[in-house]
Amino acid sequence: MTNEIVNETVFGQETEFDGVLHFTDNLVITGRFNGTIDATGSLEIDKTAVCTVDKMHAKSIVVYGRVTGDLEASERVELCKGSKVKGDIKTANLRIADNVEFEGQVSMLDSVPDINIFSVASSEFKNALLVKSTDLN
Repeated sequence: MTNEIVNETVFGQETEFDGVLHFTDNLVITGRFNGTIDATGSLEIDKTAVCTVDKMHAKSIVVYGRVTGDLEASERVELCKGSKVKGDIKTANLRIADNVEFEGQVSMLDSVPDINIFSVASSEFKNALLVKSTDLN
C-alpha cells in the first residue's frame, strides 16, 4: 500500500485573485476569483466563493458556491446543493444536486482510450480509438 501525498492549497475567504491561475495539485477557493483557471489538478469552489471566469479548466471541478463563466473538466463536474452556475459545462461526467441554479449548456466528453498519445505511433492511437468505439456499440 502506497501513501500518496496530495498537496492542497486554499484561497481563504479574504483572498481576492485577478488573473490567470495554473496549478497541478488541488485548490479550494473560498474567496473571490476573477480571470482564467487552467489546471491539471482538482478544483473546489467553496460555498463562500464567488468566481467570475472566461474559462475554468481542471481535472475535476466541484462547485458549492457561485461561478459565472464556462467550466471544463476532463474527469467530472459536480454542482452541489445551493450552488449557482451561469455558463456552459464540458465534461466526461456530470452530477447536479437538488436546489442548484444552473443556466447554460452541457457538452459531454467521450472518455479517451487508456493510451499515451505522445508515446505511440499515430496508427496505434487510431486503432485504440477504433477498439474503444466498437466496444461501445
